[in-house]
Amino acid sequence: MEYSGGQLISPVVNFPMEVLFLRNADIPRYIVDGVVDAGIIGQNLIIEEQAELETMLPLNFSKCRVSLAVKKDSTISSIKDFDGKRIATSYPNTVKSYLEKNGVSAEIHEISGSVEIAPNIGLADGICDIVSSGTTLFMNGLKEIEVLHYSEAMLVKSPNLSSEKQAILDKVKFRMETVLKGRNSKYILMNVPNDSIEKVKSLIPGMKSPTILPLAQAGWSSLHSVISDEQFWDKIDALKSAGAEGILVVPIEKMVL
Repeated sequence: MEYSGGQLISPVVNFPMEVLFLRNADIPRYIVDGVVDAGIIGQNLIIEEQAELETMLPLNFSKCRVSLAVKKDSTISSIKDFDGKRIATSYPNTVKSYLEKNGVSAEIHEISGSVEIAPNIGLADGICDIVSSGTTLFMNGLKEIEVLHYSEAMLVKSPNLSSEKQAILDKVKFRMETVLKGRNSKYILMNVPNDSIEKVKSLIPGMKSPTILPLAQAGWSSLHSVISDEQFWDKIDALKSAGAEGILVVPIEKMVL
């Protein structure tokens, strides 16, 4: 598949699928209306649109949270303190549901953009918006006080797919999973004294068991395994203490289990 500037629809080479490039806010409606069969969209928008979409796979990018924020000198510290006050947001349905859940009555001002300026111009007592690093809040003199929910990009689908389309989408999901598993893992190679192999194996057992190959130098072997990216720095010192040398760490493009 190749995408260029103004091209909004693109066929996939050697696969029975077309990809549409749409505004994020339009994707739920396109799926619900049957224009497209599946999409990639943030959880925050799925919740806001209250769309009847089936989640297939979290994609581990575009992570953020939907949070309440107020001016740094505000006395408001939780959702309960918003009773009788004003909240500016681009997520009115999300805020309304959260207010009802907590038994709070507040006035909602719906704003399509630049929500963070609302408290400073007197439009609202606080805001509800997506937060990633928190830099935008900091630059506008705001502080985060409560998280409504966390979000990341998701692969979603229509609940009314034919069996043929479901089979195609299952293949798409499988291929995405292999990439995600690869990104979260590393292929690790090291030279290990033969009398330390069992100890090293216990530290990194691999998907089933490590690959062990004899080296030209007597008494040594090359041990190959797969390790979680998150585990590597916790394991490296233990591997060195167990006698491992010449440790190489290689990224994995895809991993099929």
